[in-house]
Amino acid sequence: MDKKIIIALVACMALTQCHSLRSDCEALKEREAVIATEEKGEYFVGRRYYVPLCRFWGYLREPGQSWRTAKLVMMDESAIHTPDRGPEEPLPNATFGTDQNIEYIVKGKYTGENAYDPSTDQVLPLFRATSYEVRNRKPGFLFVPSEEYSEQYVSLRPVIMPKPEVCEQVLRQR
Repeated sequence: MDKKIIIALVACMALTQCHSLRSDCEALKEREAVIATEEKGEYFVGRRYYVPLCRFWGYLREPGQSWRTAKLVMMDESAIHTPDRGPEEPLPNATFGTDQNIEYIVKGKYTGENAYDPSTDQVLPLFRATSYEVRNRKPGFLFVPSEEYSEQYVSLRPVIMPKPEVCEQVLRQR
């Protein structure tokens, strides 16, 4: 292949990635500003994150805190069942995971214990919810607009968010 074509392809890929990073950073900045205005209180903001065969519930963060601080949690259902609790596979009419990506106001507390999710080989904090209230049925992206959700593995983690200093640098460039 001609050197000029290779250089052009590399430049194009770099520009596309930069554009994506810039777009992600702009969207993150807007969302962080909205999150900063959240009313403080005795609740958590939860985002349901469903991956088949996994036992975790999703991510929780404190009000006013970035999704960067969110924790993937297992739910202790001794006080209340999760909103989508129903028959699970292999039972007919399985309904588990129907609330994928719905955002909730969750009240409750961390138990101080951990639970093991064998499907992901992770030890996760255990949270005992006392109530769930739908906050947003279509909240958009969880960590970055360019994220890619997969039902095959845990593809969405806070570490996919660009660091704040990276976003500051990218957004300063015009």
